Order: sequence, then structure tokens, then C-alpha cells
Amino acid sequence: MTDSIRHAENLVREEIAKVGKSLFERGLTFGSTGNISVKLGDGGWLMTPTNVSMGELDPAQLSRFDAQGQHIGGGQPTKEAVLHLAMYGERADAGAVVHLHSTHSVAVSVIEGLDPDDLLPPLTAYYVMRVGRLPLVPYLPPGDPSLARAVGKLAGAHHAVLLANHGPVVAGTTLANAQYATEELEETAKLFLMLRGMPIRPLTPEQADELRQRYNLK
Repeated sequence: MTDSIRHAENLVREEIAKVGKSLFERGLTFGSTGNISVKLGDGGWLMTPTNVSMGELDPAQLSRFDAQGQHIGGGQPTKEAVLHLAMYGERADAGAVVHLHSTHSVAVSVIEGLDPDDLLPPLTAYYVMRVGRLPLVPYLPPGDPSLARAVGKLAGAHHAVLLANHGPVVAGTTLANAQYATEELEETAKLFLMLRGMPIRPLTPEQADELRQRYNLK
């Protein structure tokens, strides 16, 4: 590994730790839940390891995967690495993936009767711009290969999905984009829950479609 490649990887490690700490301190993740991954120039990726709080990440101990998703170094990988691999496998544009157990998003994932193809109404323009449509992945056990396959079936058309009784999985071209989309999803879920039972005025289908087309979202 050349010095320049090593330096670039170290910058990614620091960025993952910084974002993890920010998410933890703002209550978007808790305990040792959630995980972040970022793709590297060689096609491999770095990921937060298992059983470690995102508020206390050690950049040097991040799990290292090769381009095929095999663990080749660093801390013990989380069983949820398969979710990230599913996103990378279906989305050539994915440079990072964020998976959280964020409270309001999880709450939406357990509400009966929502449209499984598009769980949240287009309450704001920024939700549509950053998330598009949000499909529900039916419940399957965490870490189970069948869950990764279910994510993979949707990932080609959607960069953000919500796992039933579990939480969101969001890909972005960069870690910042994946982070911002995940945060927008959580805030929209919060708004949705606050407004339950009240008359609402979301964007019209025409307004939402215009934004999706402008930002190349499904």
C-alpha cells in the first residue's frame, strides 16, 4: 500500500468515526446499534465492527472487507454486514451505507396499514429529494441471508429502504449523502408520527414526481 493510498484510507477511517460519534450524540443511534460502511478505492470497504458503540469508534479497529465482501482485517464484523454488501452489489453508485435503529423510523416500520411500496407521504421537498420513495422490507431475522436478499431485490430501484421492526438502510454516493438522507428519513418519520390523526397537506403527486425526476429518484 502506497503512502497516498494509506493516507486516503486513514481519512475515511477518521470520517466514519466522526459521523458515528455525531449520530450517537444526537440520539440517532444508541448502545451498540447501527453501522456505517464506506467503499474504498480498491473496491473493498471499511465498516464499524460488532458490539461497539458508534459514539466510541476507534478508527484503527474498523472492520476491513475486500471487494467480494470477505472480512480481511480489523475488528470482528457485524452480522449486518450482509445488508451493506447487498446495497453495494446492486448499486454501482453507492459509496457508503448507513444503517440505524433510529426511533421514529422504527416506529413507522411497525405501523399496520401503510403502503409497503412507499411508507411515508411526501411531507417536505427535502424528503423527496434525499429519499425518494421508501419501501418496506418484510421482517426477517437480523443477519439472516434472506434479509440481505430481500434488501438486494429493492436496492436496484431504491437507495433507501426500511426494514420492518428493525430500521433504515440507506446508501449514498458519499458518506455525507448517506448520512443526510438517513437523517431526513428520520425527521420525516418524526413529522409523520406527530401529524397522525390530523389533516395534512403533503406535496401533490405532480410536485413529488417533478422532484424525483429532477434528482433521478424512483
